Amino acid sequence: MEVHADQVVVTGAHGRLLEPTSLRVRPGEVAVVAGEPNAGHTAFGLALTGRITPSEGSVTPSADELRAHAVLVDAPEVTAPEPNLRVADVIAEELVLAGARGRKAATAALLAEHGLEPSTRFEDVPGAARIALLTGLAARRPGAELLVIDTPDRHSSNPADWLPTAMAHARDGRAVVVLCGTSTALRLPMTPARLGESEQPAPLEPSL
Repeated sequence: MEVHADQVVVTGAHGRLLEPTSLRVRPGEVAVVAGEPNAGHTAFGLALTGRITPSEGSVTPSADELRAHAVLVDAPEVTAPEPNLRVADVIAEELVLAGARGRKAATAALLAEHGLEPSTRFEDVPGAARIALLTGLAARRPGAELLVIDTPDRHSSNPADWLPTAMAHARDGRAVVVLCGTSTALRLPMTPARLGESEQPAPLEPSL
């Protein structure tokens, strides 16, 4: 699914949460969007996934189609799991949302894949494992074609802990957007887009 945000503005009760921002991302691409704290990372993520209507500007396709095919991953106070939950419970809940069968076996397999104990509190999961796990679970949801990963650098400022996950899902044919901080963006092997700007560099197309 190709997604195009054109001059998107999000306004809250006390003013603008997001200044005009544009972005285009296609299947098989990773777009990184950087901004300072409080620049509107989550607001942009909500608009890109059809969960809120922009105050100005537009996002295509329609909000209905976005809600059916886009997932906002690990957004603070929106989709991020409660920190005191057991990791096994978080996985089980996400598998329910994905409509997975054999959830007990699938949960055990995912715990083993990421080297996690079932009783580990989610806040204690290492950053790289957290991002890989939640993004992988989001990708299991029926029809998931766009993954928007919200500020993975709040768990790890090292892009090597999350960019390979984003690129792997792009290689699987999904469009992937990563929202991060400007200081983290300086360490990326690509030029990021910017919150509050309309001129955007081309997204990264991972090699197979």
